[in-house]
Amino acid sequence: MEKPTLIIVFGMIASLVSIASATAGIATFYTNYVPSACYGQQGMGNMVAAAGDTLWNNGAVCGKFFTVKCTGPRNPVPHPCTGKSVTVKMVDHCPNCPSTIDLSKEAFTQIADPVAGIINIDYQQ
Repeated sequence: MEKPTLIIVFGMIASLVSIASATAGIATFYTNYVPSACYGQQGMGNMVAAAGDTLWNNGAVCGKFFTVKCTGPRNPVPHPCTGKSVTVKMVDHCPNCPSTIDLSKEAFTQIADPVAGIINIDYQQ
């Protein structure tokens, strides 16, 4: 194989490994970021998220970064995904949320139309 072909093949393999390591979940969004369960009154910016009960683990997820990508709708809003991904810092807990990750509205808007309100996602730490 020629060098350009090898680079393309390795790139494809790396992409498949990355996709395989993502976890499927659900995302919603919220708009009040302070106070937070992890940082109290200290603001952490607006590319943040709250962990649903599945991820919370008694706060062990605080401060960890997650990359999130919309994979499709969960309601009648057609084609909500932008095709982008976003990296957020976990700063809060969303107890009894319908979602795995409750994104800031700013983060949600990067990956999906906020009119959708709830979407399917892939995420990884």
